[in-house]
Amino acid sequence: MAAQTIPARIRWAVDFIDVKSDDHVLEIGCGSGHAAELICRRLDGKGKMFAIDRAEAGVDRTKARCKPHVDSGRLKVRQIDLATLRVPVKRVTKAFAFNVNLFWVRDCSDEIALLHDRIVPGGSVNLFYDANRPEHVKEIISKSAESLTKGGFRVYIATSDDPKVVGIIGRR
Repeated sequence: MAAQTIPARIRWAVDFIDVKSDDHVLEIGCGSGHAAELICRRLDGKGKMFAIDRAEAGVDRTKARCKPHVDSGRLKVRQIDLATLRVPVKRVTKAFAFNVNLFWVRDCSDEIALLHDRIVPGGSVNLFYDANRPEHVKEIISKSAESLTKGGFRVYIATSDDPKVVGIIGRR
């Protein structure tokens, strides 16, 4: 797929997390596979990616979009939710999610604990959201930041005006 078919908000978020060739990346909610495609292109060393989605359709779209990466073994895609995940990569350098409401709509302490356990010291959880509905942005930031902070992460906020994106970044 051509890069121009990937939404600007996804390109911005993937650029922001600054994937290195040997990173081990967990994507939570892989959906269309746009982010997985961009991230896998940057994993040209020993890097690996593991993408999950609760929906079978998201898994199927990601596998189709990223077939060369799946075939090479660089990308594994599974239908599962974060709460029941047993991460095959023992040490994740970066976790990535875009518009995954879990982190601000309900208690996610178990999921955050799992992430804290699997992310290497200095690694990060990168939660991005469309910021085109300003009435929700403050709540998204405060609740997501609170969840990450309670889970032992140091939190900071990243924003973009074009595209309109907010990121809640938790560093271990």
